[in-house]
Amino acid sequence: MDLLISELILEELLIYGSVALVCFVIIFFYIRKQQKQSKHFEAKIIKAKEEGLFEPVSLHPVIDTNSCIKTGACLTACPEKDIIGIVNGRATLVNASQCIGHGACFHACPVEAITLRIGTEKRGVDLPHVNQNFESNVPGIYIAGELGGMGLIKNSVEQGKTAVENMVQAGFNKNNPQYDLIIIGAGPAGIAASLNAKKHNLKFVTLEQDSLGGTVFTFPRSKIVMTAPMHLPLFGKIQLRDTSKSELLELWTKVLSENNIKIKENTKVESIAYKDEQFIVTTNTDEHFQTEKIVLAIGRRGSPRKLNIPGEQLEKVAYRLLEPEYINNKKIVVVGGGDSAIEAALSLAEQNEVLLSYRGDSFGRIKPKNNEKIKEAIANSKIDVRFNSTIQSIELTHILLKTENNDRLEQIENDLIYIFAGGELPTQFLEKAGIQISKRFGYTLLKH
Repeated sequence: MDLLISELILEELLIYGSVALVCFVIIFFYIRKQQKQSKHFEAKIIKAKEEGLFEPVSLHPVIDTNSCIKTGACLTACPEKDIIGIVNGRATLVNASQCIGHGACFHACPVEAITLRIGTEKRGVDLPHVNQNFESNVPGIYIAGELGGMGLIKNSVEQGKTAVENMVQAGFNKNNPQYDLIIIGAGPAGIAASLNAKKHNLKFVTLEQDSLGGTVFTFPRSKIVMTAPMHLPLFGKIQLRDTSKSELLELWTKVLSENNIKIKENTKVESIAYKDEQFIVTTNTDEHFQTEKIVLAIGRRGSPRKLNIPGEQLEKVAYRLLEPEYINNKKIVVVGGGDSAIEAALSLAEQNEVLLSYRGDSFGRIKPKNNEKIKEAIANSKIDVRFNSTIQSIELTHILLKTENNDRLEQIENDLIYIFAGGELPTQFLEKAGIQISKRFGYTLLKH
């Protein structure tokens, strides 16, 4: 009997010992995998800091490490990849400056450990005052999309739609102005606002300083627009993951056409004034529109920044690149050192002679893939890159280029010039309309 009991005890000990050994092995390999993963992402963070890619430049996630349970859902959800990594079992930002505010990580986190913020403790971002209904400090003027800090297509669509919904709920005075609503900007937010205005049978007009699509229209033709499922008024749910700019524009054109909505393109709003309980909107064509309410759905950069040099008004100068595949056998100068300039130069280099002029001594804060491609293009002599250089003047057949530490101006034959010097928040325009602007540091735009 004692022998049987001893055998049973021994058998149980062997079972427990085997289980303990298996658990130990699992824990050992789990910890080793976690350590290996941490070292991998720590190396990426060091590299990102060296390359100036660690500091966020737009809407970005902030992770509460005390709440994070290391599911990795945020990593899987991020369409850009390599923005977030796992260090010591917790999610953390890696290439933060590459984040473009998709917000997918925010929605994917199962424990709501992520908030979306704009600006950091060191770098402030100018933002207009907007309440929870997307109404600015000026009653009757609503702000949606990129201007309010939310540039992601899905969120811009939602804001444009909701802004109109909120003003409809607030009601209209119906004091017989020309329009109930004027929508300024025909990007994602402006299109959604237009569709919702049509749905509610409002008298409205949509004004766009360029062409349908706003900022999206200025992307190179092959640019892939990363977006998520969204709901458009009068159309329904749209499931888009990876789609080209042209496909997205075709969709918007179809939706607007089916609902008999026409965008008034190439019409830039110069000023907004308030008189006799209505807004007076004046455009560059000297037209005047009277309206009770306004949705501002313009981009944060307003008009493109100019070099302010002689000859910049010539027709061969442009500030955006459209359909580069149709430009052939030209001598082209591209100005700028950001992703837009580099992508433009790369797309033109196959069929043209391209010189890229940048005032800095190296490219900073550009996407890793663009960095690799431009280095390869330089090594293969496909693009002539001139660092520390500035254009002094533009002539019909050439430009005068000055390089630092060189007193001599170089005359370079030239057919076309594309300038990508960025743009600025249209502060003067907004403040003239009475809209307050504040510099926000680490301002939370979305939280659970």
